[in-house]
Amino acid sequence: MRQTRLALRKLPARKRPPLTLWQSVCISAILGLAALALCLGMEWMTRGSFTEVRSWMEGSRSIFFLNAMLTFFLLLLCYGVIGSLLPAMATAALLLSVGSLISYFKTRLIGEPFFPWDILLNQEGMNIAPLVTGSNAYIRIGVIILVVAGLVLLRVKLGRFAPSWWGRLGLVLVAAAGLVSFAFQSTWANRMLNQAGVAQIIWNQQENYGNNGFALAFTLNVKNSIITKPTGYGEQAIDSIAAKLTSSRGGMATAAADTAEPAGKLPHVIFVMSEAFWDPTLLPGVTFSEDPLPTIHRLQERYGASTMLTPQFGGGTSNVEFEVLTGFSTSFLPSGSVPYQQYISQPIPSLASFFESRGYRSLAVHSYEGWFWNRNNVYKWMGFEGFKSLSHFTEPEYKGAFIADSEVSRSIIREVEKSEEPVFIYAVTMQNHGPYNDDRYGQTDIAIDGDMTDEAKQIINTYTQGAKDADASLKMLIDYFEEKEEPAYIVFYGDHLPMLGYDYDVYRQTGFIGSPLTEEWSLEELRSMRSVPLVTWTNVPVKAELPATISSSFLGSFALKALGIEPVGQFALNAELYPSLPGLLRNLTIDSGDTLSGIVPEEASALVEDYRLLQYDMLFGNQYLAGKMDEDFLGRLALPAYNVMDAEQPALR
Repeated sequence: MRQTRLALRKLPARKRPPLTLWQSVCISAILGLAALALCLGMEWMTRGSFTEVRSWMEGSRSIFFLNAMLTFFLLLLCYGVIGSLLPAMATAALLLSVGSLISYFKTRLIGEPFFPWDILLNQEGMNIAPLVTGSNAYIRIGVIILVVAGLVLLRVKLGRFAPSWWGRLGLVLVAAAGLVSFAFQSTWANRMLNQAGVAQIIWNQQENYGNNGFALAFTLNVKNSIITKPTGYGEQAIDSIAAKLTSSRGGMATAAADTAEPAGKLPHVIFVMSEAFWDPTLLPGVTFSEDPLPTIHRLQERYGASTMLTPQFGGGTSNVEFEVLTGFSTSFLPSGSVPYQQYISQPIPSLASFFESRGYRSLAVHSYEGWFWNRNNVYKWMGFEGFKSLSHFTEPEYKGAFIADSEVSRSIIREVEKSEEPVFIYAVTMQNHGPYNDDRYGQTDIAIDGDMTDEAKQIINTYTQGAKDADASLKMLIDYFEEKEEPAYIVFYGDHLPMLGYDYDVYRQTGFIGSPLTEEWSLEELRSMRSVPLVTWTNVPVKAELPATISSSFLGSFALKALGIEPVGQFALNAELYPSLPGLLRNLTIDSGDTLSGIVPEEASALVEDYRLLQYDMLFGNQYLAGKMDEDFLGRLALPAYNVMDAEQPALR
């Protein structure tokens, strides 16, 4: 046998004899065993221990074998494409291992596994690299390296075991047919899924991956990345929605009648979304030597405490931006999707285009790379006139690895001072981005105490210093407008709670939540983990006060209402919805009586369904609404001079 292999290796590739039947059977058996081994390895990587893998397999044998089948199809695909057995196995092992590793750390960091659409994140994915430390990471990475290196060495020793070109084509077709059938859930694949007892839980992907396994849950999510037309969508449905919205405004359908502008000089409207901003004094049993958020607490005492319900935890900033700026809800999109990356590639009505249509200059400021979350392109499609990203800051102040929040406030002030028109500015900070287990500030201003580990104290200490600086940056803005007596309306909030250690460690140590498993949280705990501080400041009369709770998708509608500007389009529908249902997430709703539920209340279901249809029409459908209401806003194109600098109208620098 050894002499036969040596003889085969000496022959030119074109003269190699085809694989015999016995060799084909042996290779199939090897691939089958490799699929089982890789499936076990993937589950070990994603679940954290073999004990958990064994427990899952004992209750889900059929589902385990479906995962192994998908892994087998991938091995066949790699074998057909590469044409050499062991390199194909090494490639498949590398792909599956890296995907599993990403899913493991992504779940521990922000409670979400690895999705098919995460592949589109490209450079954004590298943001997780500094967080992948510790023995768990090193052991997993070491295993991946050993397995791949071992297979490569075996290839050198044993040869190619190459099928014919026709055989390779057959392998590719069979494998592709199998993978596509499960991804798009063909009749025969659905039959197997039902027989195995597979239940997709798209509203709770952590549980979905836990019950169904990494390979199967990942594959089934491919279909979820495709947006299907909702039942009832059509021009007649949008006609009906438009008629109801027009009627609610007293029949005023023109742009002039849609807007009841504030009297006097138009105020500057400034939204500041502060990175991971939250109130650390809410942690039970933790004491602080001084109030880290004096400005926030003063505004809360003056105007009433309010929180914004966010769809994210620990990351996914752009999804919160998407909700605030567009008035759309990620609750109607596939769980874990990233609209900035997946869905926005043409003009989309937003607060930026709305204010532009009302005589404002709409500007965006973010103290990080413009390519991140595809903002360079998305802000153009949203109708912003200019976007100042990290590369446009000149000799900025840094705190830690990122531009200081105070520098963002100074940038906002400069834009206000040099503009002859009122400005709408959407600013996103970066200073207090995690992780917080570093010593970025050295000596901090506030001492903390409580019954927790030293590591937890250090994490809270670093985070709290950043939160204090964010509070001070808000005070800088307020002080400027008070001194200049320049009319302004400021909205300040966080995008999500900070990721304070793996598996919600600090939150659990302090008793803020009881479990690291999101499916075990009560509705109150879920609310707490999705609520960030929301404050406003203004020196002009307002026509609405902040509700106690409001979802990020409704924030734009509220701001327009407070300013006395009649909302249109999706913002008009939101203005109808949020008074009765101020909180709307995928798995949590809060009604006007502060009643929590995991589903949409019956009394709000009709309006929520209108919301879903309208969002589909404007994002994916035929955009019927643009021809029925305020065309200047809804049908507005991207500005031709987006981010172009000239002497007449200086753009962001």
